[in-house]
Amino acid sequence: MNIRPTSLLCAAWLLCAAAAPAQTPAPTTQEQIDAKVAAQQKDKSLLDIYADGGFWMHPILLTSLVAVALTGFCGVMVRKSRIMPPQLVNDLNNLILQRQVSQAHQVCLAQNNPLASVIGAALVKANFEAPMFNKPAMEAAAAEALGAEEAKLGIWVNYLNVCAQIAPMLGLFGTVVGMIEAFNQLAAGKAEPSDLAGGIGVAMTTTAGGLLVAIPAMCLYFFFRGQLTAIMTDLQKSASRMLDLFTGEMNPDGTRPPTGHTMQIPTR
Repeated sequence: MNIRPTSLLCAAWLLCAAAAPAQTPAPTTQEQIDAKVAAQQKDKSLLDIYADGGFWMHPILLTSLVAVALTGFCGVMVRKSRIMPPQLVNDLNNLILQRQVSQAHQVCLAQNNPLASVIGAALVKANFEAPMFNKPAMEAAAAEALGAEEAKLGIWVNYLNVCAQIAPMLGLFGTVVGMIEAFNQLAAGKAEPSDLAGGIGVAMTTTAGGLLVAIPAMCLYFFFRGQLTAIMTDLQKSASRMLDLFTGEMNPDGTRPPTGHTMQIPTR
């Protein structure tokens, strides 16, 4: 009779011990999500972030590579020393001042830069028999050549602007795709926060990637556009000065001859 109560007490004690772990509160869903996100974000590399953006990070990367290549090209081509080399300016000034048209034209043909193209086009129109050596036609030819040279360089600068416009559009497209994926999961009843985070992660990563490419590309576009405009303005002034030297409307020191000054007979 004494054994039965003892057995009951032992059984009760074992049941309480077994139930004790079950009474420990399980982690909530939000805690599980936070732990999962923290584990995923720990030591995340740039490659991991790139992979999070999905397919649309590839065209954004390609756009950035094109922008880098264009930056290098414009950095080489849009330079004053390349567009109007100082030595060529001095040589042409001396030859034009002496009205050595043939020699000056040969110098222009031997060069491959905008200044040589502009002055070479003007010298072709020179005519010693015409009033003012046919200066109006020379100015028109120089202006046409100047516009063509600026357009040839400007098109490469404009491509930087294209990259700056395309990159955020690609990022926006990736954003839309990511949000569509998230809403599709909601519609299918798979509304797990961790699953939704994947689609939203794609959206945010592609947006950031597009802006990361677009902002520097836009800044570089305005820099090179302003630099090209300033250099072409200097080229126009230099060409105008050479034509004035050629017609005798300007002295070598930059001053204007007195009114009524008789033009010297040119050396052919």
